[in-house]
Amino acid sequence: MTIPCITVGSGDHHVFVLHGWFGSSDGWGLFPTYLDGSRFSYHFTDNRGYGARMDDRGAFTLDEVAGDVLALADSLGVQTFSLIGHSMGGAEVLRILAKAPGRVRSIVGITPVGATPSEFDEAGHDLFYGAVDDEGKRFGIIDFTTGNRNTATWVASVVEHSMRRSTTEGFQGALIAWATPDFLGDIAGSETPILVIAGEHDPALGEATVRQTWQPHFPNCTIEVMPNAGHYPMFETPVQLATIIERFLTD
Repeated sequence: MTIPCITVGSGDHHVFVLHGWFGSSDGWGLFPTYLDGSRFSYHFTDNRGYGARMDDRGAFTLDEVAGDVLALADSLGVQTFSLIGHSMGGAEVLRILAKAPGRVRSIVGITPVGATPSEFDEAGHDLFYGAVDDEGKRFGIIDFTTGNRNTATWVASVVEHSMRRSTTEGFQGALIAWATPDFLGDIAGSETPILVIAGEHDPALGEATVRQTWQPHFPNCTIEVMPNAGHYPMFETPVQLATIIERFLTD
């Protein structure tokens, strides 16, 4: 299977960038345009059922995502690399770490879920699992996780992208994968450098949450709070996001 990706830059430091539940390889807004392509090669990937891989069938598991990224790295001749994961991509990059710890240079989690199950109350469960078939619920999730503070036009654009660039099967499978991971024991104590970026206005995966789900388990984990951003800093604060990430990757 040929695994497509969008590559930005031609630098020696390779970085694989994994999208969130509502995203895709081409769903990062202006963020890619602010990256330093002379020092880095950023490879923006798609999960099966998303983006350029909407026709690719699969089991839609974390192991499948991790295996596909490792296969892509092999096909590009890349032995060691860094990883960036947004939201559900947080669990995915941690799964790659579990499968190939010696190949991962560093990790950046952008408003990320972790390696343990997400806890939903009844209303939250109905909202998230109902979003598979309901555009209104997708709108509600995006609006809520950005603090109910951004224009409805932008929120609707993220919904539209998710409807157009993911299949129902892939979207539902991805939800189950990111909402139910339980493999912290495989990676706890890893000394891999990790940066977790939490949005100031993200009520779901903000600073308090990532300080519980990420920081205690990794001795080289740093938390940075992004001002004026909720769950989507690649749209809300793209210049600052690129700046913070590349400062970390360069250290």
